[in-house]
Amino acid sequence: MHQLALIVPEQLVDPVSDALVGELDARSVSVEDADADTAAEQAMFGEPGLPPPRPGWERSTLHALFDTEAQATEAATLLLAQDWTGDVQVRSLEAVPDADWVRLTQQQFAPVEITPTFWIVPSWHEPPGTARQVIRLDPGLAFGTGTHPTTRMCLRWIARNAAPWPRVLDYGCGSGILAIGAAMHGADAVDAVDIDPAAIAATQANVAANGVVLQTVGPPEAARGTYALVLANILATPLKLLAPVLAKLVAPGGDLLLSGVLERQAEDLRATYAGWCALDTSDVEDGWVLLHGRFD
Repeated sequence: MHQLALIVPEQLVDPVSDALVGELDARSVSVEDADADTAAEQAMFGEPGLPPPRPGWERSTLHALFDTEAQATEAATLLLAQDWTGDVQVRSLEAVPDADWVRLTQQQFAPVEITPTFWIVPSWHEPPGTARQVIRLDPGLAFGTGTHPTTRMCLRWIARNAAPWPRVLDYGCGSGILAIGAAMHGADAVDAVDIDPAAIAATQANVAANGVVLQTVGPPEAARGTYALVLANILATPLKLLAPVLAKLVAPGGDLLLSGVLERQAEDLRATYAGWCALDTSDVEDGWVLLHGRFD
């Protein structure tokens, strides 16, 4: 395996990456800040819920992997011969040791404890001895693997407040992990909805892998009627915009659980939802909060 490293200006990162993978047979392409660890380093991402400072770094390093040195050399030659790549520079071309990338990736994901008896376990791991309930979930395209505090806090609440909920809604389901957790903890019927088709597909696959049954998996308009429990682990800004929609979906006497909220954003969310319910802080972890409201 050989790695070609290129210095690429911001506006050419996407077309160069597409050319490397689509036309020049690169196995993969990764992107990082070319000025990382220097005085010129720039933050690419802002805080959750806020727009990024800019769409990309001023200069990026693209690492493209090829099967052979000849392929990497030819790719660099053909790429730099194009009129539009005049600002692209070759940084290096070097051999890299072969590795079991699947195994190395899997090592990054260990079982995640929600409670001592409730765990999220990737398919390549055995459940811990204390586990009595297990969600089998592998990393994928959709958000929600259990490694993020917002997901863990929602699942902890579900486990600690398990009840025979007649209907539960997971709004913005991502991987479907909260819907699966609710189905495992007493819910009679669970709906999971998301605007992203990849999330819907991921939820359907994860539901099948865990042997649970959901009533509905589909787009947001599939959520109808009212629910004893509405779960929304998204981000503060969409949660504010969705307040009338989510509030209308909670049945009288039902519970609303909101996550994806930073501690500094909690008061704003409380004010937004004050016309429907009082939101209390149910849990806090690593600067994130879990907000709970009862619709009495």
